Amino acid sequence: HQILSLTGINFERKSIIGFVELLIVPTSDWLPVIRLNCRQCRIYRIILDDSYEAEMHYFDPFQDICQGELKNKSLEFFSKSHLDVARQTDADQKKGELVIVVPPEAKHLISEGRGIRIGIEFSLEDPPGGVHFVIPEGEGTMEERAAHMFTYGHENSSRMWFPCIDSYAEPCTWKLEFTVDKTMTAVSCGELVEVVMTPDLQRKTFHYTVSVPVCAPNIALAVGPFEIFVDPHMHEVTHFCLPQLLPLLKNTVRYLHEAFEFYEEALSTRYPFSCYKQVFVDEIDNECNAYATMTILSTHLLHSIAIIDQTFHSRKIMSKAIAEQFFGCFITMENWSDAWLARGIAEYLCGLNSKKCFGNNAYRGWIRDELDEVVRYEEKYGGIILDCSQPPAPPAVSSINNSPAAPQKAYNDNPFYFPIKNLHTMSPKYIELMRKKSHLVIRMLEHRIGQELLLQVFNKQLALASNAAGTKIGAGLWGHLLISTNVFTKAIFTVTGKDMAVFIDQWVRTGGHAKFTMTSVFNSKRNTIELEVRQECVNQRGVRKYVGPLLIQLQELDGTFKHTLQIENNIEKSDITCHSKSRRNKKKKIPLCTGEEVDMDLSPMAESPVLWIRLDPEMTLLRSVNIEQPDFQWQFQLRHERDVTAQLEAIKALEKYPSPQTRLALTDTIESERVFYEVRCQAAICLTKVANAMVTSWQGPPAMLTIFKKFFGSYSAPHIIRQNNFTNFQHYFLQKTIPVAMAGLRTAHGICPPEVIRFLLDLFKYNDNSKNHYSDNYYRAALVEALGNTITPVISVVHQGRALSSENLSADAKLVLEEVTRILNLEKHLPSYKYTVSIACLKVIRKLQKCGHLPTNPKIYRSYAAYGQYIDVRLAAMECLVDYVKIDGRWEDLEHMMELLETDPDPMARHQLGRHMIEALPFDKSNRHRLDRETLALRIWENMNSKLSHDTRLRCDMVDLYYTLYGVRMPHCLANQELGSILRPPKASSSFYSDRNSRRNSPAPEDVTLGSYGMMKRDRSVTPEPEDVKQSFDMIEIGETQVMIPRSRDVSPFAEAESRARQEDNERVARENQRIIETVEASIKKEANEAAASSTVKEEVINLDDLDAPASSALDKDPPAKKMKAEFYSDNSISLPGISMGSSKGAAGPTGFEPGMFGAAAVSGDASTSGALGDPTGSFKSESSKKKKKKDKKKHKHKHKHKHNKDKDRERDRDKDKERGDRDREKSKEKKDPSIVRVIREETQETLSSADSSSRDSNPTTLDLTL
Repeated sequence: HQILSLTGINFERKSIIGFVELLIVPTSDWLPVIRLNCRQCRIYRIILDDSYEAEMHYFDPFQDICQGELKNKSLEFFSKSHLDVARQTDADQKKGELVIVVPPEAKHLISEGRGIRIGIEFSLEDPPGGVHFVIPEGEGTMEERAAHMFTYGHENSSRMWFPCIDSYAEPCTWKLEFTVDKTMTAVSCGELVEVVMTPDLQRKTFHYTVSVPVCAPNIALAVGPFEIFVDPHMHEVTHFCLPQLLPLLKNTVRYLHEAFEFYEEALSTRYPFSCYKQVFVDEIDNECNAYATMTILSTHLLHSIAIIDQTFHSRKIMSKAIAEQFFGCFITMENWSDAWLARGIAEYLCGLNSKKCFGNNAYRGWIRDELDEVVRYEEKYGGIILDCSQPPAPPAVSSINNSPAAPQKAYNDNPFYFPIKNLHTMSPKYIELMRKKSHLVIRMLEHRIGQELLLQVFNKQLALASNAAGTKIGAGLWGHLLISTNVFTKAIFTVTGKDMAVFIDQWVRTGGHAKFTMTSVFNSKRNTIELEVRQECVNQRGVRKYVGPLLIQLQELDGTFKHTLQIENNIEKSDITCHSKSRRNKKKKIPLCTGEEVDMDLSPMAESPVLWIRLDPEMTLLRSVNIEQPDFQWQFQLRHERDVTAQLEAIKALEKYPSPQTRLALTDTIESERVFYEVRCQAAICLTKVANAMVTSWQGPPAMLTIFKKFFGSYSAPHIIRQNNFTNFQHYFLQKTIPVAMAGLRTAHGICPPEVIRFLLDLFKYNDNSKNHYSDNYYRAALVEALGNTITPVISVVHQGRALSSENLSADAKLVLEEVTRILNLEKHLPSYKYTVSIACLKVIRKLQKCGHLPTNPKIYRSYAAYGQYIDVRLAAMECLVDYVKIDGRWEDLEHMMELLETDPDPMARHQLGRHMIEALPFDKSNRHRLDRETLALRIWENMNSKLSHDTRLRCDMVDLYYTLYGVRMPHCLANQELGSILRPPKASSSFYSDRNSRRNSPAPEDVTLGSYGMMKRDRSVTPEPEDVKQSFDMIEIGETQVMIPRSRDVSPFAEAESRARQEDNERVARENQRIIETVEASIKKEANEAAASSTVKEEVINLDDLDAPASSALDKDPPAKKMKAEFYSDNSISLPGISMGSSKGAAGPTGFEPGMFGAAAVSGDASTSGALGDPTGSFKSESSKKKKKKDKKKHKHKHKHKHNKDKDRERDRDKDKERGDRDREKSKEKKDPSIVRVIREETQETLSSADSSSRDSNPTTLDLTL
């Protein structure tokens, strides 16, 4: 039991003062701490049994999800931390933010089975989440301004406004008390017991009791100056709305009692609570939030009797809220993984009621749309796993179910970038699609066990729960108030005797859907149809192999015949004997599956007696179907099949077959009064695409113009439309759709036909709604949308220097702009319902901007997106802003959107803006974009990590946005920064420079000029300015490659007849160079090793064991042959210190490094052709190529060294034994290998020695540069 008392609800300060008392029953005698859920509340006092004060500890890990990790900003890391944090405060795992320490003097209160009372005094001050205060600006009292407040939250978020055990699996009874101003009304869960005035007669207290055990997440509160309406058909139902909205409320809820009656009749159970309340508020985060005995809905669902379109949506939303009272509020989930069950059952019951209210066609169309949406999501992101608490049991190999590996793999390999084991870490889009998939799975169960038996299973669960709700907690029956996957499976077996464990494993514990492609060939000799069903995409994301029965439905000349194929392989072939003979023996009438007989023109048919084929017509599988059949079969299916889904499939397929026959079939469909209106509307849209594909052969007036005039034109003057009369809803929806479809027509030049534009403008001119019982706001919005569809990209080129303005517009575009401007201005004085016309105008203006007719300017959208405008207008303006930023936006525009996303007062606006940004990317992550800045990535990360601890849904939206922009790994902008800090260490210390300068300036035994080996010209910001050494070059050949070799100042390295003296001079140069190599290596050894260890580098294995010893040495005897490291970094590696990523401009590094020295500028060709250094002629013409010249010089001299040593050794060792000669020849081959001669080792002060990390003794290998 729990008592919740809120005594100080202050609208001016947006604060709440309250007290809660929980009665808990320990399950053991040892309870040192008590963990509760509480967030953003200020706790004043905690007292046990009114006698003992207790200390408490509070922590909210969501305020820093990554716990101070500053470097790793990848989603891979964040997702793990996100799930860990969610589990740390998960009440189902006995965790919580508030830890109460039981004092030693109160230990005796704790004993098994004995209750202990915990009292907590707390307050909330301007809470950023969980409680929303709506205080309109203006003068007057709070009542006059219709100020109100309500609680809301994503999933279980009651902890946001009072301390509790925030778990769906912890139901209890409640006593609720709320003290408010005397002009306000407090609406909460349970039965209103009494209303008591305070002694000063300024305030009153509402007392509610909830006698049926419900969980804390299903407790809610709304306070405001509500107008109250008791349902005249059911006095237990009460409706509340804001002032002056009562007429709309009465019309909106007039059919609500029918939903109660339907559910009670279908489930054979009475409504589980004693009362039901509906509260309509403003600025709610969702259109509908269901709680125990009450639902908080958006005022935007209210409508008058004159509104058509909103009626369908509002009735469906309220119907679903009542279904959630049975499953979701009364019977709740036992764990996170069972959420699919309660939600799927509520959606299924809502679907049954929608079928009764709106018809079977609308219901089947809704199912098809949900199935398509689930398929699209799974193929984009991965298979949705409804219950991930345990893996599916591997079935036997001989079973008709999936192979053992398939479900196991689908379970273990989570394809998502967010954890799916907690509702607080899931993407909001994933939760939405999970609800839809749950509905489809419950419907699949209906087809397997029958609707009647499935409703009996629901009835059994409700009966057990109702019985348990009337007992005390000590009876141990409250577990029946919870539902889980295993409990549900057992209940099905109990009622029906059918074991659904295999079904649950296949569709609930395994993600993905099946994907079929079917082809057919008629065999006239055997009178059979040869079917081939393929599953070609089983390895595609979100798709898995299906094994089991599959229903095929053939429409033949003699009727409809169903066949069941057993699918076991990826390609399944089957021969089906036809019941009908060829069309030469046809009957006059063709019987359909509905029992009726129709006349058909069979002239387009081939010899096959099959008119069309359908696969899984009842949608009993989660599948995607692609049927390949000729166009005349699709036309037969569209004309004569009575199932809505089959007609919609035929329309979709006929888009690919533009022909006069297709055009005629679509036209007949639009004109047929027997066809469902949604099919006729889709046929009109398809006819636009077919007409555009046939534009060169199209005869007569534009498509659908004659049809529209026939239906809606005046009898005497068909070009003038009749006065509006929307009593026929089918004609109303068709009248809205045909102009939009016609606006998409294009001529051979790609522009809209002028007669279509004139026709649309005439529709505005002659529109007369004066005698119509219904509003024409949606119709006028559709006409504005049609005007927008006529716009095509501008063709004429604006003169140079001439500003883009309305004067430069083409005649048609100017007419469109004038009409849209007139309508938008008229809306300010005579606003339409929900500003639907204004929304359409904003989108048309944006299209004019995108097509180049108007200058792009976001100011109009910013003004319409500002807080204070109607929510639908704001969302439309935000959508235009997102589109503007994507195409033309500047950084300031993106910052403005981020500001809205973070600080907008309306939670629905924040969420919808986040979804718009996710769906219409501000930039593409595959290409560097001007808006792809480090600041943006850090801003989104900061919101994900810490700033949105109070708003779970928006935080998960931010995660989706982060993934969409950057993927699961570190963003490039942040990765480059991080890598730059590794690869670009701080400038070399002064001691480093002084050490080098001292080596240069100190007296040496042999003071020589080292040429290019002595100094390199460096960036001024990196090293002290060195002297500029000019070089001259000689062209030589090494193997088949021509290279340029730097010529020494006073020696010619490649003259074969040089004197021994010059040879010894070169040896002396080499010795001096080697000394510098050794010193530089010692100076930066630690730096290079750290960089190599901290970077992932591409390695190239090179064998240099056979380097020849120099002819002479500075030492008395030749140094011993030294084995050098066998692995070297390849020349395109970027992992060495001082070498930056990408461009080398402005790169900084320690002295001895040159940015880009290992890139293509140094050596052309890849690793496989590294020996081909290319023809360098003409490559030394600019000053920017000086560094390249010096690098080429060193590399080529190194290669010459190899060649020279090889020739010298051959002359010296020619008379040695054969074995030594073979070894030398092998060495010679290796030295000629391009992959060996490319080793960059000869650089001295410019690069690290290749032997940097391999040879570290006192006798480094010396280089022989002699001739």
